[in-house]
Amino acid sequence: MNINLEQLAVLLVVGLVAGWLAGLIMKGRGQGLVVNLIVGVIGAFLGNWLFGVLGVSIGGGIIGAIIAAVVGAIVLLALIKLIR
Repeated sequence: MNINLEQLAVLLVVGLVAGWLAGLIMKGRGQGLVVNLIVGVIGAFLGNWLFGVLGVSIGGGIIGAIIAAVVGAIVLLALIKLIR
């Protein structure tokens, strides 16, 4: 998988926004820049995979990417909360 600098920047911004939003939804506050970014980026992959498995299409573009990433990040945070 080849990724250019622009795609990496978009991925990081989407991950940061998604992690921050998921942190607000799940705990009422964000977890900090680095943790939000990590949760958001992993959540983006998880959300895209989950929507693909379920056959759900939310459209393309940055808004669709953020929605998928937020859903994935919320699922990830819920799993982490269950484990703890």
